Amino acid sequence: MRLFILGLGYSARHFVRRFGGSFPHIAGTVRDPGQRDDFAGIEVHAFSGGSPSPETVARIGDADVLLVSIPPGSAGDPAITAFGDVLAAGHRRKIIYLATIGVYGDHGGAWVDESTPPLATFDRTRQRLAAEQAWTDTVHGDVAILRLAGIYGPGRNALVTLRAGTARRVIKPGQVFNRIHVDDIASAIMAAVNHQGGGTWNVCDDEPSPPQDVIAYAAKLMNIAPPPEEPFETAEMSAMARSFYASSARVSNAKLKRELGVALAYPTYRHALDALWRAGEGR
Repeated sequence: MRLFILGLGYSARHFVRRFGGSFPHIAGTVRDPGQRDDFAGIEVHAFSGGSPSPETVARIGDADVLLVSIPPGSAGDPAITAFGDVLAAGHRRKIIYLATIGVYGDHGGAWVDESTPPLATFDRTRQRLAAEQAWTDTVHGDVAILRLAGIYGPGRNALVTLRAGTARRVIKPGQVFNRIHVDDIASAIMAAVNHQGGGTWNVCDDEPSPPQDVIAYAAKLMNIAPPPEEPFETAEMSAMARSFYASSARVSNAKLKRELGVALAYPTYRHALDALWRAGEGR
């Protein structure tokens, strides 16, 4: 299978490191192809949302699997705009679209699953829903939509933010967030590649939790005092950061396990932080 990745970001690069050996040829896009130190074994193409090169269009047309991790914007999905024609023609292919659980909106901490109607109240989540539909409508092939929870892993976790002095414990009663380790994202992507047909799956761990609990557990591992609690109402936060607290829902991963057979390496944040601490994170 020939793999093309639209957006060689954190999750996509991690997927290649874990499962790149399954693909005889891997290509992908970055905004600046001059930054190639982290792309060993990948044929890198420049794409920043404008007109792509003929070589990039040809590679995408030849791909058997397309992994999409470029977010949409106010003008729509730039990848659909640039490559929609070639993706609507030619041989059938598998598309893995990395979406977000943010499309479910606020449910007051109640459980939701893939059958729950989305409540996209922000422009960014409405754009995500529109992009999900655009990929489903445009592509000649099977589209797997993976709705990701908050992503963390090596270099991006509570241990690192505590050591850097940027971790905060903002308290909003009843607030929970969902999260997923990048290793488990990679496993979900590979499972979707191997799955017959398309569909939509939530990619999150087993335990939606208050964000302050994650920081407190990481501080305990590091044997340091956690940062002080800050009431949400009076905490100084950017408008973007504050908007994430407007939604609270517990997202189920039962369909991911049942249909794609994904066994989570890190079913809770505690499993993951324990492993990251043992690996030297935050030291």
